[in-house]
Amino acid sequence: MPSDLTADLVAEPRDAARSGPLCGTDRPLADLFDVALMDLDGVVNRGGAAVPHAPESIAAAGRCGMRTVYVTNNALRPPGEVADRLTGFGVPARAADVVTSAQAAAHVLAGRLPAGARVLLLGGRGLRQALTEEGLTPVDSAEDAPVAVVQGFDPDLTYARLAEATYAIRAGAWWVASNADRTVPTERGIAPGNGAVAALLRAATDQEPLVTGKPEAAMHQESMRRSGARNPVIVGDRLDTDIEAGYRSSTPTLLVFTGVTTPSELLAAPPEHRPTYLAADLRGLLHPAPPVRARPDAGAHAAGCGGWIARVDGGELSWSADRAGNGRGTGEGTGTGRGTGEDADAGDGLDALRAACAAVWSATDAGGAVHTIAADRPEGCADLVAPAGAP
Repeated sequence: MPSDLTADLVAEPRDAARSGPLCGTDRPLADLFDVALMDLDGVVNRGGAAVPHAPESIAAAGRCGMRTVYVTNNALRPPGEVADRLTGFGVPARAADVVTSAQAAAHVLAGRLPAGARVLLLGGRGLRQALTEEGLTPVDSAEDAPVAVVQGFDPDLTYARLAEATYAIRAGAWWVASNADRTVPTERGIAPGNGAVAALLRAATDQEPLVTGKPEAAMHQESMRRSGARNPVIVGDRLDTDIEAGYRSSTPTLLVFTGVTTPSELLAAPPEHRPTYLAADLRGLLHPAPPVRARPDAGAHAAGCGGWIARVDGGELSWSADRAGNGRGTGEGTGTGRGTGEDADAGDGLDALRAACAAVWSATDAGGAVHTIAADRPEGCADLVAPAGAP
């Protein structure tokens, strides 16, 4: 593959001073952004069911003027099928509201291959349709002399199809993967994703694919091109795809805890995996984001949010009540949901975690380590573990 093949797919990281992690807002996010570039698996649905509160939150955000464009790394289904499936969950969606990693992969291939070029398809009907719409010819065998192999999520993959892709890649075909998600959430739990299949092909071919899905720039460019967004927010559940995509493209991000990311993983997140906003679920679009502030009066690495102050001292993370608070209501810090009600003044139980993340990130960015978490902790932080790799 030519060395300059991906030169126009590189996005510069955002200016952290302009849009840092865990920012506060004075208005609901649905009032601040024109489009939510929203992930699907683990955010809107889990397998064949809607995530709780997702349909009504998306509809309510729409009434505030925020459009939702569904941006998925799952290349299995064409946009029309995705929209029909979402509508079946009670989620408002049209085919034009869906952007898939299959579309991004096909668009990149079409930009570098001649019209009608043969591409070996290792994926589902979503990839097949995307290739055809871009004027490329999908084939199923290495004996068809494909110039490229495109690989996307397909739960019905067989050994024979994997072997055909291996033969083609080893013969010199350009390998493009729609995404590198190692896992995918389902109603039964976490299952292998397209990245797991890519790892198998990597081992069999000693080659590396060009990945076009999140967090790569090609997917963000496809999303912006199709959505026409001017001031978007990326909404997702994965640090290494959704949140990193925002970091790379200078786009604000909202992390929700309805998918694969755990609070402990967020606590250990490097700068590129730290979200601009944090919410338990998509109801976070409908409320202002609480501010997280440094608290030098409480320590060199201390932060406050709502009714909590978190600090790192001597490698230990601990909390204390902030009697002044910030006026966010009595439900903060309980870790049991959204406080005492669903109104805009009720908390979501995450303020203690927000403060903890800010304190830990301050300490680790300064070269410190967090190896202990105090036993006396808010319920919302009861299951936190110290960042991996700490001494």
